[in-house]
Amino acid sequence: MLLSTLRVPIVQAPLAGGSSTPALTTAVVEAGAFGFVAAGYRKPDALREDVAAVRAATDRPFGVNLFVPGAATDASVYERYVASLAGEAGAHDVELGEPRFEDDAWEDKLALLEADPVAVVSFTFGCPPAEVVARLHAAGSEAWVTVTSPREAAQAIDAGADALVAQGIEAGGHRGSFVDGEGGDFGLLSLLALLGADNEVPLVASGGIATGRGVAAVLAAGAHAAQIGTALMRTPEAGTSPAHREALATPAPTRVTRAFTGRQARGIVNRFMREHSDDAPAAYPEVHHATAPLRAAGRAAGDAEVLNLWAGQAHELAPERPAAEVVATMAAEASAALASARAALGDR
Repeated sequence: MLLSTLRVPIVQAPLAGGSSTPALTTAVVEAGAFGFVAAGYRKPDALREDVAAVRAATDRPFGVNLFVPGAATDASVYERYVASLAGEAGAHDVELGEPRFEDDAWEDKLALLEADPVAVVSFTFGCPPAEVVARLHAAGSEAWVTVTSPREAAQAIDAGADALVAQGIEAGGHRGSFVDGEGGDFGLLSLLALLGADNEVPLVASGGIATGRGVAAVLAAGAHAAQIGTALMRTPEAGTSPAHREALATPAPTRVTRAFTGRQARGIVNRFMREHSDDAPAAYPEVHHATAPLRAAGRAAGDAEVLNLWAGQAHELAPERPAAEVVATMAAEASAALASARAALGDR
């Protein structure tokens, strides 16, 4: 089990959609933690290049994260919402994208990872079929599945998952629920308690962990490692846009919305979220493709009011420091916090 070999019990979240870079993954694994390359939204050839870039930079193990494809949404569900965004597109001098369904090159990416295995393949947005897990095991990879409820955890275990990434409601970015809106809204510590009571599959805790004390808390709650995402988004190695970096450093509130992609995701509240969340349907990836040109225009213009500013609830604590320093500091803080807890319990 890879988790038992880590020098530092920290996992870098995949951070698909911009912040993920080979440089970030490399820096994290070189610091003794574990890192992921995000396959989501990447073409197979681009994913192959990212994996090759990490391999060229380090001989340490790393993983790749895949999106499990869902089902197409009937156009009647999202047509009115997409039409309502015409004014936004006009204001930014772009055309909305085609609200189409696609499976993110699922089979091609699986084939790539069978031919060129990595240490771990993790999954978000669903539970991979047992035969997919078996294929990855045969290639020598572990399979980790992101879950947001005990019901999803049971499915993942039945499919042969080697570890569960327990995602609390505090987490930034997309909810990893198998079906949008039907997962759990559990806080991370509650979810860890429920999952730990029902099974012995190793747990990776994810959601709102921004300090070493947070790492210590989830380790004490039964997790084998803490997964951090937002805490790494202001590092120089991350591909986070300037406007997004600036927003992360503020105490702005976050909320869960479907406005940007048609799937529940937590981000910093901005104008677009306020004006469009109430009408946004559950229609992923159709809405994602429709709004993609608008969001790209916002990034190019530095307009934080139209961007999807994905962020966990503790985003303002994300440091602007190199990734290796973030990992080392969090590890040292976690060790000190656990020692303090032992002292408080009288274990001197």
